[in-house]
Amino acid sequence: MRPPPLTRTVREFLARQRVARLATADAAGAPHVVPVCYVVIDAQVYFTIDAKPKPSPTTLRRLRNVAANPRCAVVVDRYEDDWTQLGFVQLEGLAERVSAVDEHGLVLAELRQRYPQYGAMRLTIGDYPMIRIHITHWHTWGKLTE
Repeated sequence: MRPPPLTRTVREFLARQRVARLATADAAGAPHVVPVCYVVIDAQVYFTIDAKPKPSPTTLRRLRNVAANPRCAVVVDRYEDDWTQLGFVQLEGLAERVSAVDEHGLVLAELRQRYPQYGAMRLTIGDYPMIRIHITHWHTWGKLTE
């Protein structure tokens, strides 16, 4: 069953925010949460491992978790000291590594447009994996409009 399409309000909120929190779990269910830079295309969320300093980019815990347990969630939120302005979108879905070179290139172009810092990084498909999350469910809370 397909989730309802993301509304215009949700898409605009996701486009305005800069960072998401990715929650994955290993095969035993141990949770792991990390911030990610992302782009939403159709009913999918994408992020790439980038060239910021980290241990081996191909063996990160988030990648091991996705391989063992594809179920994950992404939260994109806005915090304000005025709590009437709080809001978030939670996207749940199934994650997998992007293996198609064409798809990787198209998504990387979108990520580079959104995050100019990626322009200086040589993010090849073999060295810096990209993850696609097929959204299966989503919900919102709070104020999503400006």
